[in-house]
Amino acid sequence: MADSFAERFAAARARYGPLVLGADPHAQVLADWGLPDDAEGLERFTDIVLAAADGTVGLVKPQSAFYERHGWRGVRALTRLTESARAQGLLVILDVKRGDVGSTNAAYAQAYLGDGAPVQADAVTVHPYLGLAAAGDFTSRAAESGSAVLIVVRSSNPEGRAVQSAGAGGLTVEQRLLADIGALNARLAPGRLGPVGAVIGPDPSLPPLDLAAVNGPLLAPGVGAQGATPADVAAVFAACPDRVMPSASRSLLAAGPGTAALRDAAARLNEEFRALL
Repeated sequence: MADSFAERFAAARARYGPLVLGADPHAQVLADWGLPDDAEGLERFTDIVLAAADGTVGLVKPQSAFYERHGWRGVRALTRLTESARAQGLLVILDVKRGDVGSTNAAYAQAYLGDGAPVQADAVTVHPYLGLAAAGDFTSRAAESGSAVLIVVRSSNPEGRAVQSAGAGGLTVEQRLLADIGALNARLAPGRLGPVGAVIGPDPSLPPLDLAAVNGPLLAPGVGAQGATPADVAAVFAACPDRVMPSASRSLLAAGPGTAALRDAAARLNEEFRALL
């Protein structure tokens, strides 16, 4: 049986630190790096990111949209990135934020998780608006393949608060989701960390959540350009610091396109997280 995502993250964290390098080729990033905003630019961006990540971080997180906007050539670059990163021993969190019902969700799960997936990732992000149970094809496939599904619970954008903090049967939506994820992990992986995690924006000014009860991996987006600091991450995830995967993209990519400078920026941030988490 394949090692679980939680086990592989623990190994990556011990070796490199918890930092996730966001591999997001924004148009502005490509321009700042002197690269064309086209398929050629994506391929060159991919080469630089892979070189900088190798031996520096244990995880990368490409946002699929920045590749999809270039059509099939962009998807080709994304596929090469995921394949090459995993071949280097990196864990790939594919930020696709999919989520549907029935056979559509099954098709999404087949696209990204498990052996034979054409764009194979170690974890994917999923929206829960159609209900956590509707993500059953994702969660079962993740459990079988040693990968993970990261459910968007508390996003890093302020526009999400009206929905995520709304009441639902005595609990807020985000509280209910966390409780349901914890119960699902207890069924899928009794006695150990499960394959279903949560995406939690690290804002210490918001009401605290019972994150330890999730019993799964936790992705913390928004570090750097979106305003979150390493200290914010440490404060929000104080109850379970060993499970959090802090992610930074634009703030790190600003050090590029030089591979050495990008590698140094990621290494410094990783060490800061090592000290705090």
